[in-house]
Amino acid sequence: MPGHKLKIPRTAHYYTVGKASKEVKYLWIITHGYGELASEFIEKFKVLEKPDTFVIAPEGLNKFYWGGGFTGKAVATWMTRHERLDEISDYANYLQTLYDLYVPQLNENVKIVLLGFSQGTATQLRWIMNKFPKYNDLILYAGLIPEDLDYLSRKDYFADKRILFNVGKEDPFLKGQRLEWQTAFAAEQGFDLEQWRFEGKHKVLEEEIVRIEEWVRRDGFR
Repeated sequence: MPGHKLKIPRTAHYYTVGKASKEVKYLWIITHGYGELASEFIEKFKVLEKPDTFVIAPEGLNKFYWGGGFTGKAVATWMTRHERLDEISDYANYLQTLYDLYVPQLNENVKIVLLGFSQGTATQLRWIMNKFPKYNDLILYAGLIPEDLDYLSRKDYFADKRILFNVGKEDPFLKGQRLEWQTAFAAEQGFDLEQWRFEGKHKVLEEEIVRIEEWVRRDGFR
């Protein structure tokens, strides 16, 4: 039977730390990993709360019950293999809508930091390669660069941006050959990838967010 598609409006949820104003010099847009909720994910980022910082945590549009059945906890994912291109288009439009809503409310020279954790790293990069928003720093926290995108053709776009890859030394998903592949692929695509390792597993740690913030601020407010 033939399949059909229909674009519809829907409700998206997101959470924030701080207050949007012209005093804000640092905007963080953070995307959670598979099987998480933005309302819980953003708790780790309360350490960023300052008058000059505003944090937005959008939540994946797809929900499911963790653990199967109908009694598990409801959690979110950014996409699955099913109709993946439509899901990428939908969340790219969603993230861009949030971006367009808040950036004009902030300081005109606001520094924009994009951070994705696990599945959220691919989400950030697919949005970036779909909409090409202005930003300064990209943090890949325990997640891999999607290999099906042509970054080299956009070398000029990435030329003035920093990319940081931060992963736990005991991360069960990212080790050995996978880490070697990430390093090689990043170099092949022209990325100057700064790499950090921390004591921990596949988890966002508040002390790592503080360390990343110091790295962000070291480059200064532009």
